[in-house]
Amino acid sequence: MTPWIHLHRRKLALIFALLACTLALNLTFGDSKVLQQIDWMDVFGEGGSALAFAVWIMLILGSRPAGRVTDLLTLGLGFMLLAFWQDTLDEFIRLPAELWWDHTLESISMPVGIALLTYGLFHWHREQISINTQLNKREKIFRDHRLIDRLTQLGRDDYLIQQFNLPEQNTNDALLMVQLDDFATLSRTYSHTVLDRLLSDLSDVLLANLHSDDLLCRYAGERFAIVLRNTSREYAQTLADELQHAVQHTAFKPDANSRQRLHLSLQTAIAFRENDSASALVKKANQRLNANMSAHGTRPEAA
Repeated sequence: MTPWIHLHRRKLALIFALLACTLALNLTFGDSKVLQQIDWMDVFGEGGSALAFAVWIMLILGSRPAGRVTDLLTLGLGFMLLAFWQDTLDEFIRLPAELWWDHTLESISMPVGIALLTYGLFHWHREQISINTQLNKREKIFRDHRLIDRLTQLGRDDYLIQQFNLPEQNTNDALLMVQLDDFATLSRTYSHTVLDRLLSDLSDVLLANLHSDDLLCRYAGERFAIVLRNTSREYAQTLADELQHAVQHTAFKPDANSRQRLHLSLQTAIAFRENDSASALVKKANQRLNANMSAHGTRPEAA
């Protein structure tokens, strides 16, 4: 079975069951029209619309993961498909005038479908804005692929230095260093593949909690650096606290199929630029982070 069909099999089964039930009801209570009574223009118009909705449903299910947005879009299109399906069946089958469900099915399914589709598109729009924000955070790094860390797709330490040597540098710029606690213990327990996945997931969590102007780089190993442009001490400290909280409340999976969860923690340190050179600022931030990690009983990484 195709993976996306297996993933969305319940939605597909529900839609197929509704269409099949509608067909069965029409065949049970109606009479077939002769060819001369069929309006083929309506058949092509209404049947073509139903086919288009079916194709749109397949395209959505084939390109999206399971979730609320996918459910709303599928249900919305499914109700609209049901309305046009009944319209198409009306061109081939004559139903008694006293049947209430025929017109009710057509008149209710369409507005319900439009409402669900609109609500789904609204959440899809918000989802795309979030994705674009994430992409914008990485866009600056992609301009020079030589400075990208292959694992996390973030800038490396040399890219970090380059950012502090740009002409628009400001004495209110700050550098926030963060590092995972007890990574040495994890490295003795898990394989390189697991550790790579962990660091990649960690970079995604950090990115998700940054503002669009903040720049995340992978400094070395499990240590990350965040460039904060023209920022205040209050914001820098608030961000450091938010990142620690976000990581502490994220359950990382060592394996995609495993039920085990790793609950991690971060140490942070902030250094403001003042009149420091780029190298001096990075050194100061590293020294502060090493001191914080030593105070918490964690072996600091060599800076």
